[in-house]
Order: sequence, then C-alpha cells, then structure tokens
Amino acid sequence: MDLIARLRAGLPGEAILTDPDVTGSYANDMASFCEAGTPAVVVLPRTVEQVQHVMRTATELRVPVVPQGARTGLSGAANASDGCIVLSLVKMDRIIEINPVDRIAVVEPGVVNAVLSRAVNEHGLYYPPDPSSWEQCSIGGNIGTASGGLCCVKYGVTAEYVLGLDVVLADGRLLSCGRRTAKGVAGYDLTRLFVGSEGSLGIVVRAVLALRPEPPQQLALAAEFPSTAAACEAVCEIMARGHAPSLLELMDRTSVRAVNAMAQMGLPDTTEALLLAAFDTPDPAADLAAVGALCTAAGATQVVPAETAAESDLLLQARRLTLTALERVRSATMIDDVCVPRSRLAEMLDGTAAIADKYDLTIGVVAHAGDGNTHPTVCFDAADPDESRRARESFDAIMALGLRLGGTITGEHGVGVLKKEWLARELGPVGLELQRGIKDVFDPLGILNPGKLF
Repeated sequence: MDLIARLRAGLPGEAILTDPDVTGSYANDMASFCEAGTPAVVVLPRTVEQVQHVMRTATELRVPVVPQGARTGLSGAANASDGCIVLSLVKMDRIIEINPVDRIAVVEPGVVNAVLSRAVNEHGLYYPPDPSSWEQCSIGGNIGTASGGLCCVKYGVTAEYVLGLDVVLADGRLLSCGRRTAKGVAGYDLTRLFVGSEGSLGIVVRAVLALRPEPPQQLALAAEFPSTAAACEAVCEIMARGHAPSLLELMDRTSVRAVNAMAQMGLPDTTEALLLAAFDTPDPAADLAAVGALCTAAGATQVVPAETAAESDLLLQARRLTLTALERVRSATMIDDVCVPRSRLAEMLDGTAAIADKYDLTIGVVAHAGDGNTHPTVCFDAADPDESRRARESFDAIMALGLRLGGTITGEHGVGVLKKEWLARELGPVGLELQRGIKDVFDPLGILNPGKLF
C-alpha cells in the first residue's frame, strides 16, 4: 500500500491534498534564502487521532513529516522537504477551555493568537505573548519557535506561559507532559523542552496556557534622540531604575525615515533614534513622566507623552508600520532577530550601521529595546545577484556581531534552515552533541522536520 492509500485509511478525503499546484503553496514560510522541497502530500487533520495516524504511517514508511502552522515564520522552519508529508495543523483550531479560577486556557495548535487573546479578554483575562503577526500566527507555531512580541519586556515570552502539552511523538504515541496547576516540579521539564523545538521532537496537539488578569489600558510616550547611543543610554537608565514598562521599543534612523516616507508622519529628519515606552500600571501618567525625565537627561530632543489610549495608538503607529515601510525600500527583505544584553544594545545598533555601510545596503533596525532583542531588516533587490550576495553576507555579519557582544543568534524567530550553521557556533561541540542526542531519543528515525536546527 502506498503513502496516499495508507493515509486515506485513517483520514477523511478532504484532509488530504495531492494536487501539485495546491501542495506547492504549502512549501515554505516567509523566510528569505531558505531552500524548500516539494511535498508528496499535505494533510490537514482535525483530531488528535488523525495526527497519530499520520505519524504511525510516516514511521512505518519512513517518510519525513514537516509540521506547519500559519507559516508566518521567518527562519524556514516550516519549509517542506522533498517527498515529505506536510502536516498542517490549522484545522485544529478549537479553544477547548478558558478557566478564570485556575487562570488557564486549553487550546489546539491551530488557534490564532489574536483569537485567543480576544476570547480570554472577555473573561477579564490576558494572554501576553503578542508576536507582530498575532492576527495570523497560530499558538502551535508560537510554541514551536518560542515566540515573543512587544510586551515581552514586562510579561515574558511564550515559554513562560506554556504549562502543559499533549504531543504526538514520531511513532504515533501520545505524550502528556506538564500540568494544569500553578506549581509543579515532577520529573524533568519536558514541556519546556518542546517549546522552541520547531517541530523536531513531536507534534503539539493541545496546550495548557497560563493567563494573567487583564491589565489597565496602557499609555505611551515617544522620545526623539540625536543618536542611537543616547537612546540606548535612556533604555539602560529606565531598566536600571527599576521601571517595568509594558513596552519599550526603539527605531533607528533608517526605520524612522522609511516610515516617514511612506506615511508622512512628520518625524524630524534629524531624528537618529525614536524610543517608544508604555506603561499599563495603575498610574501610567506618573510612570511616563519619570521615564520622560530619564529620556531628557539622556539627551532626548523631544518627549511626547500620550494622555489617552487613542493618543498612545497614534504614537505607536510608527513602530507598527516599520516592516511595511522597509519592504517598500527594495524588492526583498531579510529580518534578523539577534538578541544582546541590554548593556550592549548601543554597540549592536552602531555595529549594524557599520555593516550596512560596508556592504552598501539599507539596513533598518527596530528593537524590543527592553529585552535587547534587535530586528535588523536587510533591504535588497532579489533580482540582483550581487546585491543578494551582499545581503546574505551582511546577515551573517550581524549574527557574528551579536555573538561577539555576548548575545544569541535568535531571540524569538527560531533557527529553522536560515541559522543552522550559526546554531552550531553558538552551542559549541558539547552542546550540539547533547542536543542531537535528545533529538535521537524523541525521533530515532529522523523523520520529524529533517534538515532544521542541526
């Protein structure tokens, strides 16, 4: 019995896609410079049992399986390999439970982040992780890459909200790990191991997520600086003084000018860096005043605090438009996500500017400044071989810079295909050997998302 026939024995017909024109559309995520193969079939299960059938079939026939969510990733982690089963989990999109007493939600992997966020808001609760693609990205994908977002400076990343998981293993067995309780230290923390594993250890089919009480409406301010060094000094002072902003974002000169060119927001051409801060505390105006004073002391030329939520949204609009604005600069972009210690943030931004000059490229940087997580965006003409080469080389130079500054090659986008070589450099030989050993325990045949991470 061949692969398709074996899959049909345990799946409804509409769950199996074989038309090459259709399956080809599932071949890759949103990353640049990442090879993608041709899948043999795309499967869209709706139940745990159907996922188990897919994995048992894959194990019996030794067929690779590439799990996918919404394919909004930026590292190639969801890219197909030749002859694989693409296991798309977007149809498993139920919110099974929202429990205000235990402050948990139980969801399937295809639930869209924004849908969950709005649903828990109706109960006076809050699910903090908010990737910039939150209107499209799925919880399963967020778990696979340990996604972050704008609020991480105060609330942390996805890994800190995953309490328990149901995972279908490579051979089709179902593993339940973690808990529904606020505390729990029974055995090794397998739950945390799956978060950020990019589908290489198992297929997440259900997640127990921690929730928080919904915070007050945040207020924001914008501060303009004559240099990135001054803006980064303000960031360091804000954090050193014990402030807890719900958002602390930085845009460099290139990003500010790109947004100005697209949206005519009226930001001065002399702005070298724009710092955006927000607080969702009981008295956000007082917190903004204190942070505004620190910005002024660090050299800000203008500090504009919002008085209402509507004004805050207007101030934050520039940050939300950044990627769209940079995409208009050239025909293609590569978005990095190097994270460095906050104390080295200025060196990271200045070093990236030097790399842009060296390779004669436009590279705009926005940063979750409170985390030290930078997003250099390399703009290039994909039709120009030389410019494409320089773009890839500049991308590698930025990652090398981040490691030299004591950082990591990825703060929230994951490794996938794009950063495999750099993961080995960051982990070192001992770390790499142990991680490969873990992979072998969970996936001895090597059929789960092959070619990713290692």
